[in-house]
Amino acid sequence: MDKYRLHADQLTCRIAIEELRFETTEDLTPLYEMIGQERAAKAMEFGLNIKQRGYNIYVAGGWGTGRNTYVRYITDKKILETDAPDDWIYVNNFKNPRTPIAISLKNGEGRKFQKTMARNLEFIQNAIAEAFIGKEYENTKAILRQEYSQKNAAIIDELNVIGEKYNFAFTQTERGLVSIPLKNNKPMSEDEYRKISEEEYEILSSNSNKLTLETVDLFNKLRSEEEIYLNKLDDLDAKLGRKIVESHFRNFIKKYDQNDAVKDYLVAVVNDIVENIDEFKEEEEPDNKNPLAMLQQPARKDDFFVRYAINLFVDNSEKNSAPVEFEINPTFFNLIGNIEYKNDYGAWKTDFTQIKPGALHQANGGYLIIQTRDLLTAPYAWKGLKRALINKEVNIENIGKQTGVNGAQTLRPQPIPLDVKVIIVGDFYTYNMLFNYDEEFRKLFKVLVDFDDEVERNRESITKMARLIASYADKDNIKYFDKFAVAEIVNYTTRLAANKDKLSAHLNVIVDLIYEADNWADFYSDKIVGKEHVLKALEEQKNRMNRFERKLLEHFADGTYLIDTKGEKVGEINGLAVLGTGIQSFGKPSKITVSTYRGKAGLINIEREANQSGPSHDKGVMILNGYMGFKYAQDKPLTLSASIVFEQLYSGVDGDSASSTELYAILSSLSGVPIDQSFAVTGSVNQRGEIQPIGGVNEKIEGFYEVCKLKGITGVQGVIIPHQNVKNLMLKEEVVKAVEDGKFHIYAIDHIDQGIELLMKTPAGERQKNGKFKRGTIHYLADKKLEELATPLMKRRSDENKPKKKTETGKKAEAEKKTEAEKKTETKEIIDKKK
Repeated sequence: MDKYRLHADQLTCRIAIEELRFETTEDLTPLYEMIGQERAAKAMEFGLNIKQRGYNIYVAGGWGTGRNTYVRYITDKKILETDAPDDWIYVNNFKNPRTPIAISLKNGEGRKFQKTMARNLEFIQNAIAEAFIGKEYENTKAILRQEYSQKNAAIIDELNVIGEKYNFAFTQTERGLVSIPLKNNKPMSEDEYRKISEEEYEILSSNSNKLTLETVDLFNKLRSEEEIYLNKLDDLDAKLGRKIVESHFRNFIKKYDQNDAVKDYLVAVVNDIVENIDEFKEEEEPDNKNPLAMLQQPARKDDFFVRYAINLFVDNSEKNSAPVEFEINPTFFNLIGNIEYKNDYGAWKTDFTQIKPGALHQANGGYLIIQTRDLLTAPYAWKGLKRALINKEVNIENIGKQTGVNGAQTLRPQPIPLDVKVIIVGDFYTYNMLFNYDEEFRKLFKVLVDFDDEVERNRESITKMARLIASYADKDNIKYFDKFAVAEIVNYTTRLAANKDKLSAHLNVIVDLIYEADNWADFYSDKIVGKEHVLKALEEQKNRMNRFERKLLEHFADGTYLIDTKGEKVGEINGLAVLGTGIQSFGKPSKITVSTYRGKAGLINIEREANQSGPSHDKGVMILNGYMGFKYAQDKPLTLSASIVFEQLYSGVDGDSASSTELYAILSSLSGVPIDQSFAVTGSVNQRGEIQPIGGVNEKIEGFYEVCKLKGITGVQGVIIPHQNVKNLMLKEEVVKAVEDGKFHIYAIDHIDQGIELLMKTPAGERQKNGKFKRGTIHYLADKKLEELATPLMKRRSDENKPKKKTETGKKAEAEKKTEAEKKTETKEIIDKKK
């Protein structure tokens, strides 16, 4: 047995204090990088450097591995190598207002352009208003009006000359130029018109028609002169307006002579102002006499002048390098941008100034970082992001188009070209799902940055861990840790990694321990955090979450849960499982019992029959069937029924770590040799009897140790584990001390036969040359029992295969049957010959 027993120094891997060449973390340079993860760091560096299309980055890793912290650190460092991107503005499209124009300006120029445009517009408004009430303009306008009036009067005189022939006169009224019948060379009054006879009316109507025909050309001439007059007024306004506008915009346009988009826009502004020059004149007094005026919606000058506003869409004036955007709520609109609406007298209206940027616009020219879970749970956000990356432009649109439902008519802003590196942070499972089921994902996110859950434990990583602890004193104003406290944290991270050669990469757990240890140092008014504070923090962490574990131990203590830690029993064994609440996990011993009897059912997994067994546990039981067939059924059928059950387990079981434990109980039941109840066993087994490693080995050992303490330490109790799990042992000091003092024992084995020897104090046995197992061994006894169970079946099969003796009656019937057949054959031959 001693050859399988582990020594105390094999049960943990505590750091040697002399390896820490400092007294406190104050002596160290703080570390703000991640520990280890060289492979992930190289992949990230590659992804950030490559500029080709489709090389966006997916960062995969477990929670708390420092993924987000590292992404922030490396991107903040990388942006220093890149200049700040251009500003973007949206301006009115005067030809098609529904499609606003996007214009890029050099970094910081957007805000200046916006201010200059607003200032010029204000100057132009004042200058035009003053110019159109000036004497020069009024005099020119009066000359044109007098010229028009003279020509108009001359045409009216011609009309009156013709009208006299038909007894009509033309006069100017509010309704325009009208013809009035004459009576005695005087305009006819309304009373006189009503009193005319029917004959006089006929004459009057006939003359009116003749007059209309004869004066058509003059009326056309009159309208032509009016049109000429109005055109001259428009030309006068346009000429004056263009002179004012161009004088204010000349230098403005010249400044952006190299930017064709800005130049074209400013020229369009000049033309639009000239075209709408009336809007810049002094407002006329409202018509207060109109009773309906107060019910009408007032026309506002501000609504018109919005057309000349500048929507500073993306302002990078305060950035000195490329942007880094962390979008914590990546909805469709937060990523792609949005067009907002405002309530205007009960109607929802919008214009190009209401176009708002999304995270893609803000990160354009830099990096956009998104959490995968948030992205995939936001409706249409993932689809919108992929479309933008595929088309290399951001197209702001109504989400109704994404749903296939026609939304209200709205703006269609000109898309903005996209040059952004998207980094999404998630887990490896989601990466696999997207990679296998989303073809576009494979094309767009070609770089995988895979964070490991653990890093190598060596001098370099231990030093970095100490420097990481020092960094929190620097940035979070916590106390310095002495080297004993650092050593305890390193030991704890090794335990979390469940490997003596590794450190856990789950930094969030380590950081929590740092904060809590600092708090306990405060509580005890200590200026330096020591080992006792770290241990106190770990103890209190466990106390906050171990209610279930304490209740479980109480049930073991009062006998509610049946378990034996001494004595011997046939077909019974102590198995081990791991339970957990939150970050805390603990081991729970469970009694496993087996009943064997004659039958053909094979191994019956009662948990499975009760729907309380997981697939891995089911597989483990099926492997036991394979082992039994390989070991014992080469020369006989396996006529065995064996029921296996975890006693007092009602919450279900999964995993194959108890398969070797169950096999020991089966062999004990078959052989009739009892199992030493001082042992608990864990380990998986294959069909050849080889022991395979399992998880949670530290928790399982400590769980059985706690139960042994409750029941009473005898000095012979212990746990049998797979030899591969020795490297995972990081047991607490109490258990290590008990092993060192010979009060508790850990055994490591690599084959089921070794466990048989430990548990049943009897050799397992090997097959001899005659094919039989050595007499008195466990395999011999089990094989003999199986042979006994199989004897009735083998005898029945032997009887069925023996030839039966024929009676005289049977012989006579067989002869008659043969004679009849021969007769039929002879008859057939005779017929064939005749033919």
